[in-house]
Amino acid sequence: MTDSTLIINDIRCEYRDNPIGIDEQRPRFSWKLAGDGRNMMQSAYHIEVHEEGDGALVWDSGKRMSDQSVLVEYDGEALKPQTVYSIRVKTWDNAGRESGWTASAFETGLLHPSERWTAEWISGDDGADEPSCDYLRTSFRIQSAVRRARLYATACGMYEMYLNGTRVGDSHFTPGWTNYKQRIQYQTYDVTALLRQGHNGLGGVVGDGWYRGELGWKDQKDIYGKRRALSALLHIWYEDGTEDVVSTDGSWSGSEGPIRSSSIYHGEVYDARLELGNWSAPDYEAAGWLPVWPVEALNDRLLAQVNEPVRRSGELSPVSLIVTPEGDQVLDFGQNMVGWVRMRISQAAAGDSIILHHAEVLDKEGNFYTDNLRSAKQEIRYICKGGEEEVFEPHFTFQGFRYVRVTGYPGDIALERFTAIVLHSDMEQAGTFECSDSMLNQLQSNIVWGQKGNFVDVPTDCPQRDERLGWTGDAQVFIRTAAYNRNVAPFFTKWLQDLSSEQLPNGGVPFVIPDVLGGDQHSSAAWGDAATVCPWTIYQMYGDKRVLARQYGSMKAWVEYMRAQGDTEALWNTGFHFGDWLGMDAKEGSYIGATPQDLIATAFYAYSTELLAKSAEALGYAEDAAEYGALYESIVQAFRDEFVTANGRLVGPFQTAYVLALQFGLLEEKHQSRAIRELVKLIEDNKGCMTTGFVGTPYLCLALSGHGRSDWAYNLVLNKQYPSWLYSIEQGATTIWEHWDGIKPDGTFWSKDMNSYNHYAYGSVGEWLFRKAAGIDMAPEAPGFKRIVIAPEPDARLTYVKASYASPYGEIRSQWQLGEDGQLTVDVTIPANTTAAILLPGANPDSVSPEGQARQVNGGMQLEIGSGSYTWTYAYSVKALAG
Repeated sequence: MTDSTLIINDIRCEYRDNPIGIDEQRPRFSWKLAGDGRNMMQSAYHIEVHEEGDGALVWDSGKRMSDQSVLVEYDGEALKPQTVYSIRVKTWDNAGRESGWTASAFETGLLHPSERWTAEWISGDDGADEPSCDYLRTSFRIQSAVRRARLYATACGMYEMYLNGTRVGDSHFTPGWTNYKQRIQYQTYDVTALLRQGHNGLGGVVGDGWYRGELGWKDQKDIYGKRRALSALLHIWYEDGTEDVVSTDGSWSGSEGPIRSSSIYHGEVYDARLELGNWSAPDYEAAGWLPVWPVEALNDRLLAQVNEPVRRSGELSPVSLIVTPEGDQVLDFGQNMVGWVRMRISQAAAGDSIILHHAEVLDKEGNFYTDNLRSAKQEIRYICKGGEEEVFEPHFTFQGFRYVRVTGYPGDIALERFTAIVLHSDMEQAGTFECSDSMLNQLQSNIVWGQKGNFVDVPTDCPQRDERLGWTGDAQVFIRTAAYNRNVAPFFTKWLQDLSSEQLPNGGVPFVIPDVLGGDQHSSAAWGDAATVCPWTIYQMYGDKRVLARQYGSMKAWVEYMRAQGDTEALWNTGFHFGDWLGMDAKEGSYIGATPQDLIATAFYAYSTELLAKSAEALGYAEDAAEYGALYESIVQAFRDEFVTANGRLVGPFQTAYVLALQFGLLEEKHQSRAIRELVKLIEDNKGCMTTGFVGTPYLCLALSGHGRSDWAYNLVLNKQYPSWLYSIEQGATTIWEHWDGIKPDGTFWSKDMNSYNHYAYGSVGEWLFRKAAGIDMAPEAPGFKRIVIAPEPDARLTYVKASYASPYGEIRSQWQLGEDGQLTVDVTIPANTTAAILLPGANPDSVSPEGQARQVNGGMQLEIGSGSYTWTYAYSVKALAG
């Protein structure tokens, strides 16, 4: 019997809603439950998958007694390529209620693209290293009613496809950045609505992109190849059951066009006088177009796009027009961001040149400042057609900026003529955080904007200078914060595949992924550990065991690499390391903090080995779990023997050393209390400020809160003095900086050589905001938030904190509020099909009427509850608060 109070919603296939073009042969389905009442748990599910067309049933799970509603793996007949499948799901709950059927769909891609990709690879580039982009086109006829049409496309370079004069899809920078020598993604587009009876036109534009454009600061170019190329396959299914395919081949023609050059770092030059008209229209006369050049087929490297592409996520209007002391006209968009500017021009003469330069900051005198971009020009040059209203935005470049200098614009600069377009990988919002302190709210905003600006197909370090590379260390320290802010499972699934493909034969990991630096140096501690930390974190946050299984070989290879490096297999005391990069206790002239590099290396060796052993256990690899569990114990003992005295003092007075030892569980229990005292003393001795760098800072507040000193975690987070998170906000920051003193109190800059104002690594404190200040966490034995832990840690300097997180099961909410009457109110929402442990700080059975099972614990009362919304209000001693 169906009961409408039990509802299924948000059915997903591989994290996506109605995806097309997936190449998973055993895709996974997820759904969320909703309904009346508390303590709702799924007791059973039933899934049916039908093939489109004849409606053939390809999988009937039957009624399965299970509470699994996340990432349920398809277990039916072999899926066919290029086929639409419908999914329908029903469930039963622990109250005996039965839901109705809820439907969704997915569509397979080519499944084995190397075998089914019949399109040729073509180029308008004869190999002469011309900077202008290639325009490529063909025409074809349709004479029957179209049922469905899909365009499969890829390129060596960046491409945009056009069909009958309309741009195809809403993705940018396709096919994305991979190690093109091994992996090239293709994209799938539904173009059914763009086709017409009779003549049709199909075309593509290809720019250098990451494939052959400049990458890195060493004047590297053509890293993956010297010739741009396009390959596309338009498959048409007709209502009468016949099919047709239009592919790139030697019959296509090519031309140069208005995009005279396009570079990720340097920007774009566009000459509107050379526009080709509606060049992808069916009736276009391609006079002067030339035959295309054939290019070696790269079909064996093809794979369907794994992550969500880069898309537009918003628009910003300039807040003011500044005339600088040097006389420049500069637009201020009020937010450091990543993307480009759309501009509208009228009253221009043919040949007028408008130049936009992009910068993050103004100097202390208020002048436009670009020295920190190093060689990156970040310049858009638009040459006007004249005689009509013109609208322009770039194609194959992106800039990191808040300020835009406008030169050559005809007439007065009107703010409404300029719009900033925000671009980043399309990641669904997951978390929200808000509190009573406006500067902490700005900090959270800065963290999110830093993530958006640096998650542009890969997790880059910065989006503005001649770098923008996928630094592994930055990614691994930030990944959990990233997951609280956005759904990053598809994003990191793709990037981790990139990492595996670039891993060295001995298990070493390059500093950046994709690896464009090359050379003999690689595999720094804390950087190479992205191979273990990132897949484990995705498993923890989403319950995604497949990512763990597919990355397991990479994880194991990295641990074995470290195992082979030291004087003994339990120490890592050799090789190059970045150490505690940009630590404030670095020697004069050095970027590397004072914490001994072998201590850091051995600590991360232990951490990665522990994660590998846990991964082996989760995957059922009993022998590996035992072996690496034993190796982990030996590394911990070696760490203690090498770096900890008999009385529990570490080898040197370094904050990062104590942070890592505490956070990674490397100290004997009897020594932990001394270690936390020493850490606090080191902070106190430094005027209440941190000295930690890239390695220590992400774990600093977590280590403090994890050992009973949330008061000092709050001290650091709320500190406005340099160095601190809020110092940069007092200097006007709208994103996270690379250096604590990127702008010094006197308005001068740290350095022009390495001074990014959009560098997300220090934003890793966002994890602490969610897990400790708001208290949203999970039981580690129940990944994906199947069992939730809500344990907020209030502080008297805030009157409220509220946060939400869109877990795989539904939205989790946690809010606490301190009233003037000394009452603490805690509001919690737990999604269906989960359970939760709630720790009410300072509560006891006399002050709180328990919901569910309750027990007194150190610091408060722990309640065991099921789904639903709950509120507790009780007297809370101000003395218990951090002061």
